[in-house]
Amino acid sequence: MRYFEETINGVDGSEALFRGYVISNSEAMDPDRVRPAVLILPGGGYTRTSPREAEPIALKMLGYGYQAFILDYSCAPSEYPVALLETAEAMRRIRTHAAEWHIDPDAIVICGFSAGGHAAAFFSERWNGAEVREHGFDPEEIRPNGMLLGYPVITSGPYAHRGSIDNLLGPERKDDPKWLDLVSLERHVTADVPPTFVWTTVTDHSVPVQNTLLFVNALVDADVNVEVHIFPEGNHGSSLGTRETDNPSGWIGNLTCVQIWPDLVDRWIQGRFPNATSWK
Repeated sequence: MRYFEETINGVDGSEALFRGYVISNSEAMDPDRVRPAVLILPGGGYTRTSPREAEPIALKMLGYGYQAFILDYSCAPSEYPVALLETAEAMRRIRTHAAEWHIDPDAIVICGFSAGGHAAAFFSERWNGAEVREHGFDPEEIRPNGMLLGYPVITSGPYAHRGSIDNLLGPERKDDPKWLDLVSLERHVTADVPPTFVWTTVTDHSVPVQNTLLFVNALVDADVNVEVHIFPEGNHGSSLGTRETDNPSGWIGNLTCVQIWPDLVDRWIQGRFPNATSWK
């Protein structure tokens, strides 16, 4: 396996860290094997990117045989569209290196948790938008083929996680109705959003379950294929729901009901991308 770190320069002078975990091919098994890839955007309220939703998720995806990448995107004081464009560059690198990294270029899944879920879903709505075109990206080169969201921040409305929205827009735009509308993702779903897997918990009191419900309803209305799982318990930031990904205070605990979501995702990826998972 190959591990690497690269820098992605933000348009405001910031730097994002792009990390890759690439499984090698073997002559003894299949030297031409290609795999799905998962680009992970950790949460953190657009103030930071949480390690709890980064490498543990990447290692879990590796365990299923998928190439895994993490983007520690720029957060506050960086504002929209910095993280969006960094995500575009990460997607471009994955697809343009698909042959080198043994990836099926038609099986690239963008994945995000909490505010990283907002970043992933925002990108999945804007991959062919004016921002990426103005910065020289070919939309088809950065298009996600699937999306995985965990307890995502979605709305700027009554159920908003205002801290995330404020940090993304910055002090000059955080109360402007035009910008608040743009980042309220349930209002802008189209058929160009990729097939989606989303999960959350009923007892998430930081990013209420209504964020997921609003987005799922919008996906259904736009005829986007969606699988949704709402677990009965779990605080915000559940990650894998294990003691390994708990925080020092024990805020998460050992959430047996949540721990099944990676297996469900594995089945979903196999169903969405049979050509890239035919070896499983």
